[in-house]
Amino acid sequence: MIPVPSNTRVWLAAGVTDMRRGFNTLAAQTEKLLAEDPYSGHLFVFRGRRGDLLKIIWWDTQGACLFMKRLEKGRFVWPAAKDGKICVTAAQLSMLLEGIDWRTPARTWRPLQAG
Repeated sequence: MIPVPSNTRVWLAAGVTDMRRGFNTLAAQTEKLLAEDPYSGHLFVFRGRRGDLLKIIWWDTQGACLFMKRLEKGRFVWPAAKDGKICVTAAQLSMLLEGIDWRTPARTWRPLQAG
């Protein structure tokens, strides 16, 4: 798992992205289409057309990081929006990377009162 600091935001780039792109072109897309600073320390997640490949860019104050994950079976659950960005939590990112539907997680039941 990516060591995400607690104050880091995770942005999903809605729509599809050309997965031939590297850090520099994904950083340019982050500035242009998402209107965010790719060197802010936040994570920016991009998905390919087939839905089985993700790329994540992150500036960790020492250098540029580019993470990639491909699912052998299934597809990553992605927002239906054609463009824009969606902010998710680190826990939702963890579920997304595992191939779990992060939009509607099943919460455990809590009792209404003690005793």
